[in-house]
Amino acid sequence: MPTHDSRMKPGIYLAHKPVGDTSFSVVRTFMAELQAAKPGKRTPVCHGGTLDPFAEGLLLLLVGQATRLMDLIHSVPKRYVAEVVWGTETDNGDLLGRVVHQGRTDPLTPEALDAALAGFRGWHDQVPPATSAKKVDGEPAYRKAHRGEEVVLPPSRVYLHAARWLSHELPRASRLELTCRGGFYVRALARELGRTLGCGAHLSRLHRTAIGPWEDPGPGQRVGLHGRQVLPWCATRELSDAEVGELRRERPIPMGRLLPPDWRLPAGYPDPEAPVRGFHQGRLVALLRAQTGELRAELELRGGL
Repeated sequence: MPTHDSRMKPGIYLAHKPVGDTSFSVVRTFMAELQAAKPGKRTPVCHGGTLDPFAEGLLLLLVGQATRLMDLIHSVPKRYVAEVVWGTETDNGDLLGRVVHQGRTDPLTPEALDAALAGFRGWHDQVPPATSAKKVDGEPAYRKAHRGEEVVLPPSRVYLHAARWLSHELPRASRLELTCRGGFYVRALARELGRTLGCGAHLSRLHRTAIGPWEDPGPGQRVGLHGRQVLPWCATRELSDAEVGELRRERPIPMGRLLPPDWRLPAGYPDPEAPVRGFHQGRLVALLRAQTGELRAELELRGGL
């Protein structure tokens, strides 16, 4: 298993975001540590998918060349555990929002909740919350909503791979575990479940427990991923010195021997159409695509990860 890396070299870092912090505040803290460790050197850092302030759990920190891997992470499974409170819908879908609807919860049964949840598995259209990070006219929707402006977001195509109720405290609340693709809003799922059942609902807790093979390291912990630990759902191709040179000159190389992924996606999960990882001397130096029986560089990662 990967361990804590105090050198903070380029790569992907698993961090725990506590309740109350913003995703960017975690990034800002990491950037401050980088500045202290390497004064005068500016290293790009971003996160690999926002968590709302009321939520906690795994936040990916992408450092250096790893910031260019964001789109590849978007398409892999994300796992959450959520607490859904029945009887009240809020404008933003969580406990911090303004109440917009209340309904009866006494008719709720585990069987009714199972039936309602089943209708959301697979691909479907979902309207993101008005307080989401979706861009409207180049600005995050939540900024417009916080100014009191009306925000109407178009539906997005989202994917829910698996979902199951962990426990019920009916008629008050239920705990839900789900696995989804990037772009899925658990707050919106709670809202739609409440509307389907006619009682209203919102989230009181949300914990992102995993992204792909990576688990939440827990409060105060950070885990660095490098080399073969990066993008393990992609096939691998070992590169020679000469092949690295050819790729840098934008020339194709032979397909060669491809090694299978180090981690398999869940059965039935949509194909993310992942590239091939190109490794040279143990470092990830390029992402490759097969074209007419050859491999071409899709992304060069100078210095490697």
